Amino acid sequence: MIGDKPVVGVVSAPALGRRWWASLDGGAYAGKSLMSASQIHVSNVATIEDASLSYASISAWVESHQGQQFVDLLRQCWRTRAYGDFWSYMLLAEGGVDIACEPVLELHDMAACSIIVPEAGGSFTDLDGRPGPLGNGGYATNGLLHTAVLTQLALRTDDATDDHGG
Repeated sequence: MIGDKPVVGVVSAPALGRRWWASLDGGAYAGKSLMSASQIHVSNVATIEDASLSYASISAWVESHQGQQFVDLLRQCWRTRAYGDFWSYMLLAEGGVDIACEPVLELHDMAACSIIVPEAGGSFTDLDGRPGPLGNGGYATNGLLHTAVLTQLALRTDDATDDHGG
């Protein structure tokens, strides 16, 4: 990282015989090795109703303050699957899913994903819309869906009040 911004990222999945990597302004790639790499790109799906969403744990969302918004998003999407963790974000970078999000992640979970996804043409922010891996949770899209998904997951004012109206 330079300052707060990752400039290179590598995700390795030995059991799958795959690796994904990216560098700032250098594109994103996947393959078994540098010699067999292919450049990867996100999908061009433009509506939530046509989108495939991947997440790791429904219980983490239900327990979060954005649980109902997430359930509503699941209902809007064409397909939802719980591929989880790094796999959701790498599928997104390759165009296999269109939305990937988690309410709670650590820096070591997000740093590589936060450069691979944008270099593949997508968007990666925290749940409040701040770019990079340092915020609250992680949320990535193919870029075309980012504003719509961020709006869907936003905490509504009426959801922020307790049962006593305050």
